[in-house]
Amino acid sequence: MFILPYMAFFVIFRGGPYLAGILLSFTRYTPVGFQEIVGFDNYTRLLSDPVFYNALWVTIVFTAIVLPLTLIASLLAAVLCVRMIRGIKIFRTLFFLPVVTSLVIAGVVWTWMYQSSGPINSALSVLGLDAIPFLESSVLVLPSLAVVMMWTRFGYEMLILMAAMNEIPEELYEAARIDGAGVGRQFFGITLPMIRPTLFYVVLIETAFSFQIFDIIFTMTGGGPVRASYSLVYMIYDQAFTAFDFGYASAAGVALLALCLVVALVQRKYLGKED
Repeated sequence: MFILPYMAFFVIFRGGPYLAGILLSFTRYTPVGFQEIVGFDNYTRLLSDPVFYNALWVTIVFTAIVLPLTLIASLLAAVLCVRMIRGIKIFRTLFFLPVVTSLVIAGVVWTWMYQSSGPINSALSVLGLDAIPFLESSVLVLPSLAVVMMWTRFGYEMLILMAAMNEIPEELYEAARIDGAGVGRQFFGITLPMIRPTLFYVVLIETAFSFQIFDIIFTMTGGGPVRASYSLVYMIYDQAFTAFDFGYASAAGVALLALCLVVALVQRKYLGKED
């Protein structure tokens, strides 16, 4: 009785759209409504579409960049903020603040920071260095977006990792210190092994979130330059609300779902094993 409202909400607003998206992928559907059932034509078209493969590659590369960045930043922040020292609550608040900031606002602010006249390039010019085309370069655009993504996400993962670190018995660290283990040895010998299930969870949700990133790309680059940041989710949006081909966009959405499931299973097999 207690979980029934949530289950009803989940079925109607989650399960329903999932099923509708899968069904739409087998049709030709436009703003005027249903046209015809086309079977697997949308998927056949998807497999022969170079734009899809470009979007897939951009999504994979972006995830490969942002995932280690976010993981390292959240680990460092968690190690720092788990200590009970004077003023640590201020750092916890500052680290978590980007998480509750709108991604659109974050995109606008970082776009200004990345501009040739923005604070970053202004600082470089003071040092006598040339301006860096963060968002105009097809090589630099994904790393630049990954930094923004990391900035908006690491505070959330920091809290999760802090909760896991607080569950580690202090006796383990005391025994390690008695045996002469330094801070680094304690971290790699005790902390990392003990929070491994939590790390797996963080990697899993961050991978899924990176695959589905849209707000920052929409706000900062619009998929450019020359589709260098044209991700799968942006392709879905573009096909649905620019080309008005909802059936084809739904097929791309199903492909994204399949990609997320495959990656999650691979991560579960190689990262999620436990004794």
